[in-house]
Amino acid sequence: MDASLQINPYYGKTSSAGILQHFQAVMDFGPAIVYNVPARTSQDISPDIMQLLAKHENFAGVKECEGNDRIRAYTDDGIVCWTGNDDEAHAARYEAGAVGVISVTSNVVPGLMNDLMSNGPNPELRDRLLPLMKWLFAQPNPIGLNTMLAMLGCIEPVFRLPYVPYDSDLRAEGAALIQALGLEHTPGQAICDIDDDQFKILKDW
Repeated sequence: MDASLQINPYYGKTSSAGILQHFQAVMDFGPAIVYNVPARTSQDISPDIMQLLAKHENFAGVKECEGNDRIRAYTDDGIVCWTGNDDEAHAARYEAGAVGVISVTSNVVPGLMNDLMSNGPNPELRDRLLPLMKWLFAQPNPIGLNTMLAMLGCIEPVFRLPYVPYDSDLRAEGAALIQALGLEHTPGQAICDIDDDQFKILKDW
């Protein structure tokens, strides 16, 4: 493992000093990418804290979900950034200075996402991928991703509560999107037509 991906505590919110000491203690164990995703943690890791964290010898960079303006400010200061927003990844890479994206969509169409992020600006490919990205995030991640990977036969159609798969209408939309992009770009061999009763929902923990 090259580095861990670390978020701030998502229920037991703390002070700025607490966030700083938390990540410093984590990075004492080894290289870490700091993941700022306030939509999930309800607490932003502010730029002033990130600047202090970046001084730690094991700070490997930041996965930033608060937009490309913030990414641009970090990269201007020499902080390595990945975006966490697939739909903003093209602009993050080629306009804001991000080195890439830590991506959901890349699990479904890895080669196309690699092309998007590695081979220079390609707004046409970006626009081709945006409908799939929107579909994957129609409900909170990883619901869409797990539904799609089950449809592609890459994983068993098993969900554990509180996650449940997309309904049949959304699954049909997803199948059409994959057909339009090309099944050959996915890790699957076919698009499986899975009925609702074929999904298994685990209720025991």
